[in-house]
Amino acid sequence: MNKELAKNFAPGHSACAGCAFPTIVRTILNESPDPVVVSNTTGCLEVTSTLYPYTAWKNSYIHSAFENASATISGVERAYKALSKKGALRQAHGKKIKFVVFGGDGGTYDIGLQSLSGALERGHDFVYVVYDNGGYMNTGNQRSSATPYGAATETTPDGKESFGKVEMRKNLMEIVAAHHIKYAAQANVAYLADLKKKAKKAFETEGPVFLSVFSPCTNNWKFPTSQYVAIAKLATETNFWPLYEIEDEKYKINWKTENPKQLEEFLKTQGRFKHLFSEKNKGVIPEMQKIVNDEWNRLAEKNNLHGINE
Repeated sequence: MNKELAKNFAPGHSACAGCAFPTIVRTILNESPDPVVVSNTTGCLEVTSTLYPYTAWKNSYIHSAFENASATISGVERAYKALSKKGALRQAHGKKIKFVVFGGDGGTYDIGLQSLSGALERGHDFVYVVYDNGGYMNTGNQRSSATPYGAATETTPDGKESFGKVEMRKNLMEIVAAHHIKYAAQANVAYLADLKKKAKKAFETEGPVFLSVFSPCTNNWKFPTSQYVAIAKLATETNFWPLYEIEDEKYKINWKTENPKQLEEFLKTQGRFKHLFSEKNKGVIPEMQKIVNDEWNRLAEKNNLHGINE
């Protein structure tokens, strides 16, 4: 692997073939011009990158619990500021340390939401990155509040009286936006130029920043490892996962088309949705399409009402 590409996150970790988060981690960290301290929730990324006595991390790294990664980085960031003010730290060549949290959706949407909310409200200077694969994948595919409506998981299976998850996924971007932070963005591993641009802006922004990145899971979504980029791209092309930014509470959609693909094209690529194509569940996909259309229309309205012009 190119040494420059792997300068923050080394190859040789034990992530599954076709997993997106190594690419997400490298792409984001490589946009920081300064040294980085990482706090990482328990989950797939932590388990596969820190198998004792080895580590894939080439920067300062803290393994936190599911619920407290944001609290951990809050303490580190405040300690750094206090010691810097006292002159107790030497700044290497004028560089300023950056603070980053990486968490999956289980550790962000659910178990870690309280500490994330607190860190955002207090205004700590850090970047929070959620790699969203729509479930608790490290422990075998249990549903999270990021799991899509209709998806089959170990805790929301298809059956005689069920069709998968019956609740809509949580809109975490809107929850984060309600904290009035300067910058939040939704990105996708299939659009690396867009992700790099958003990561660069995140590191340039003072105060709390939030990045939500689409991260397909080949094992539990049940698709061939070679298809993760194609499937991630379909998520945006169908408007299931829009690319957009919220900067100073103004919305900007980064990718749109007059003729989005039907959600069914995205669903049929994954085994977690195969039950929806049965006669018993034939009404579910139209419901899912309506959910996607309604979410997109609400986002477009915000973009048009008080958005940022290109």
